[in-house]
Amino acid sequence: MTDNSDMIDFVRARLAEEEEIAQAAGGDSWRCPAGVPGEVHDRIGAIAFSVRNLCFDQHIAFQDPARTRRRIETSRVLLNEYAEVADKDADRPEHDFSSGRAVGLGFAVRQMAAEHAGHPDYRAKWLPRFIH
Repeated sequence: MTDNSDMIDFVRARLAEEEEIAQAAGGDSWRCPAGVPGEVHDRIGAIAFSVRNLCFDQHIAFQDPARTRRRIETSRVLLNEYAEVADKDADRPEHDFSSGRAVGLGFAVRQMAAEHAGHPDYRAKWLPRFIH
């Protein structure tokens, strides 16, 4: 286990929670058909949501379960890449490729963790580092 394994586990758990929610919502792509403002339809054309104000329909359709699951999968790829070099993610990294890779990926993973800063398991030590 690396010093950053708790952060990796935290992000993995948040992604798993989000994936469960997307799957429970049907896992399908949603869309806003032309001519019916305020409606969000699922893959088979059934109305998934009906909202009539502030362009909520466009936002909801954009965050459809299928898109969410694709984003989660790409986030997992990044997280797995980081897990391979997390032990080299340090405040004062070595001046080699793998250390630089670790710091760069670590910054991205810290940003992913920070999305959930309100979660009770989030730790302030995971805040993104800014190295000059």
